[in-house]
Amino acid sequence: MKYVSQSFMTEPIRFWEVDPAVWRMVIETNVNSPLYMGRSVVPHMLRAGWGRIINISMNRETMRRFGFSPYGPSKAALESEPAIWAQNLSGRGVTVNALLPGGATETGMILPGVPETLRRRLLRSEIMVPPLLWLALEKSQSLTGRLIVATQWHGNAAAGRVSPKAIEESARQRHSPRVLRPTHRAVLFTARRNCASC
Repeated sequence: MKYVSQSFMTEPIRFWEVDPAVWRMVIETNVNSPLYMGRSVVPHMLRAGWGRIINISMNRETMRRFGFSPYGPSKAALESEPAIWAQNLSGRGVTVNALLPGGATETGMILPGVPETLRRRLLRSEIMVPPLLWLALEKSQSLTGRLIVATQWHGNAAAGRVSPKAIEESARQRHSPRVLRPTHRAVLFTARRNCASC
């Protein structure tokens, strides 16, 4: 969002004021890049009979927040990918889920000038680590096509149990793929490191 407006947190911009080149960049980053990465790795995952695709998304309130175009619409599109892709990959040993922090998070998108009172309310990005690691495990095989909310995560990865409150159905779909024994482990994370626009 900082490419859309340096003051997006305090002075929202209208969608018709967004530079089309910036709009395309955000869509390319948040919608198209996961597709490109998926196209590259899914054939290898299918041959191995095992894999994990974990899209990093955001909460629905932020998707719909005033002035958050094109970021909100791009993440809404990203959120639909696990529902569709999980159906495509059902029963083939590859899961697809979306992980979201559960609130505004301190990332590279937050500019240095943001007031300290606002910054203190932001989640730390480390909140994503426990559910992310669990989703990469073999024991998470039965969970696919879902949204995982990190703030609601009270999982016990060692026991293979997670809090039902942390799991939302993506596009209201349920999937129960058969469990396949992995011969090769591959995990795809569609978060882009140090991405200032996402």
